[in-house]
Amino acid sequence: MPKSKKRNNKGGRQQRAVQPFSDEDASIETLSHCSSFSDSTSLADEAIEDIDEEASQEDYEYKLRGFIDNTLDKSAKVRLSALEGLKSAFSSKILYDFILERRVTLTDIIERCLKKGKTEEQCMAAQVASLLCIQLGSSIESEEVFKSLRPIFKIILTDESVSVQTRRACATSLAVCCYVAADDIEDLHLTMTYLESVFTMSYQKDFQTDCFHSPQSSTLGISTLVAWTLLLTICPPSLMKKIFEIHLTKLPSLLSCGDVNMRIAAGETMAVLFELARDLCDDFEYEDMEYLCGKLKGLATDGNKYRAKTDRKKQRSVFRDVLKTVEEGDFDPETITFGPECMYIDSWVKKRTYETFKELLASGIRLHLQANEFVRSVFDLGPPLLLDAATLKATKTSRVERHFYNAAVCKARTKARNKFRDKRADIGEYV
Repeated sequence: MPKSKKRNNKGGRQQRAVQPFSDEDASIETLSHCSSFSDSTSLADEAIEDIDEEASQEDYEYKLRGFIDNTLDKSAKVRLSALEGLKSAFSSKILYDFILERRVTLTDIIERCLKKGKTEEQCMAAQVASLLCIQLGSSIESEEVFKSLRPIFKIILTDESVSVQTRRACATSLAVCCYVAADDIEDLHLTMTYLESVFTMSYQKDFQTDCFHSPQSSTLGISTLVAWTLLLTICPPSLMKKIFEIHLTKLPSLLSCGDVNMRIAAGETMAVLFELARDLCDDFEYEDMEYLCGKLKGLATDGNKYRAKTDRKKQRSVFRDVLKTVEEGDFDPETITFGPECMYIDSWVKKRTYETFKELLASGIRLHLQANEFVRSVFDLGPPLLLDAATLKATKTSRVERHFYNAAVCKARTKARNKFRDKRADIGEYV
């Protein structure tokens, strides 16, 4: 290699003589650089990506270990922040190996927070318990988590001195953990009995207008009914027959409740019951079908002005679908897209399950539909697909495409609203 020229230093030394750089030397230099570049660049890039990915994973796990340590802090604010961090991580990433190694520790943390924490901490701990079971899937480990926490959930759920928010969170978590982990009919039946003990107190004996003493009891009744309906979707035929005998004649009383959310929850549960009953028995017939359909039609066309406009609209939308299922056995399917795959929600059973998982996983639902083996088994999606980077990039919409799509949707929505608000429009079309 020829030596480059050096500038004079402060002492004013003379520059050294330099040999001229020949064409032959240049060609040799170029060839050596080109050959080494072509041979090693791709391998070096891959190695760097692997190192970066490994380092980021180690950093992430280090942060999670910090959250676990902080759940033992004396400050309630620090403990709550740590639980929020664990909840966010469990919902947004697949962490099976990390969680499996620390399953006992995480279970102890949840148990301690449920027993000694205040309302916010208890609610967050209950959600972390649900996500812990979803991460572990149907396994011996998740069953042990469920059996450890179920007595605590039961005590909190039935204790009227505990805040309603905590009891609601425990009802949902109890149902989800049972759904994932319970491998015994007795465990399933016992869990459903705990939930029934709460919402069956709302059954109306004389068909009075309101079936709750306060808004708090109403929200608790809704949460326990929705949680019970989730477990209803996995009941074996032997247990289903007992449920039909007890609840099919009593659930319609909740359709007269003053709370719109309770009416909707009861209507959706009735749709699930009818769907399961027809799957179990082809010649299923409901005794008081005329009364029930009349009640559902009234709710599907409810125009009472003393109810909020948004409540009426929401109620009519749901009960049109419920009435269609009860009368004709039909269901309007919905398509859920995630990555290069899609899933069809083609029944009330599937809808109830998907909405429960979506509420827990939030924005992480699509990742779990793609990569969580348990979640995929629930919706019959098969094993996770192995996709390369090129395929993932091809399926991802660009920012510009999303911008134009949102602009088109906004424009169409504005036109529809303007037409609806136009005084010259025929009002009869929207009645």
